[in-house]
Amino acid sequence: MTKVLAVLMLLVAVSAAAQPAPPLAATDLTALDIQSFIKQLPRGTISDSPIRVVDVGGYKVGAFGVFRPKSTVQDAVLHETRITEVYYMLDGAGTLVTGGRLIDPIGAPSGGSITTRRAKRIEGGVSRRVTKGDVIIIPAGTPHWWTELEGDISYLIVRPDPEGTLSLK
Repeated sequence: MTKVLAVLMLLVAVSAAAQPAPPLAATDLTALDIQSFIKQLPRGTISDSPIRVVDVGGYKVGAFGVFRPKSTVQDAVLHETRITEVYYMLDGAGTLVTGGRLIDPIGAPSGGSITTRRAKRIEGGVSRRVTKGDVIIIPAGTPHWWTELEGDISYLIVRPDPEGTLSLK
């Protein structure tokens, strides 16, 4: 009887461990949340700040608000990370170049363990005009550069983070 009870307890323990974890709760960001956040960003500098970063079970996903004033110098950048960036243009228009290679890059820590290489320009790459409502997916390790802004711009960046380097907020 003791062996039968031990086997039953083992089966219950294995069965409980094999049950899938309950699904994680969804995170909502309303259009009003995003617009309010971006309106609070400083206007005299390039801002790229986390609205929300969540753990989605094994990796993180971050939503970032970005404001870029036309008056600010736009460096070409390459982030040395495995984080892809998805841009969703909220307001304004400009020319974005992706791909190619940075000319005379310099390294500049950008917080955490991610290094961002900066340069004054990119050689090669694909140039496109980006306007309100456009989405651009920039794979990890791809150089990118706003070469011209037609005015101030704002956009949302979604960053899936398989490395877990984004800070939770």
